[in-house]
Amino acid sequence: MRKRQQAQNEEISTVSQAPGGNQRPNTCCFCWCCCCSCSWYVMQSIWYHIRRRNEERGEHAGRPTHTTKMENIQVEEESQIPTAEEILSWSHNFDKMMSSPAGRNLFREFLRTEYSEENLLFWLACEDLKNEQNKKIVEDKARNIYEDYISILSPKEVSLDSRVREVINRNLLDPTPHMYEDAQLQIYTLMHRDSFPRFLNSQVFKSLLENTEGSISES
Repeated sequence: MRKRQQAQNEEISTVSQAPGGNQRPNTCCFCWCCCCSCSWYVMQSIWYHIRRRNEERGEHAGRPTHTTKMENIQVEEESQIPTAEEILSWSHNFDKMMSSPAGRNLFREFLRTEYSEENLLFWLACEDLKNEQNKKIVEDKARNIYEDYISILSPKEVSLDSRVREVINRNLLDPTPHMYEDAQLQIYTLMHRDSFPRFLNSQVFKSLLENTEGSISES
């Protein structure tokens, strides 16, 4: 993984308006510190922030066509606010978090702070490719993935060993939906072993988890 050195211009602003337009007192800012006395606001602010970012990036304006470069997968996936049981399961199981759109969105917000969001974007692009059957579309998507995440010229290049890169270079001559499976597994393992433990120790997840555990005990 080649971490970008320049600071990203993604603004992480204070969420001062509720979805209905009413002003919130003592609102939480979307940052990696606990800044609100009410942990329920922490969870609501996180999911509202993600949903608002979706709308600003045009998620609801229509899906990109197969000719669009894979970098457009940077728009967050649509998801519902997760249940308390789901959130608790993420703290013990990386696979369960990755299988949940809401979990992936929250994890992506954390990866942005570490300038390593490209790892998850690459994984998502590979998942998208595996669901494609049209040969022409497969070729286009495979090439776009290579240009965005494999090429040494890309600022979003992911970290892969030489063996996996050789396999990719060979497969690129005749692309298939599963040609990136080895690379995808390598990046998945990297996120699991390297980023996931730090995500669990981040203040935003700790606040979310404390709120979830509190709501369960009260019920």
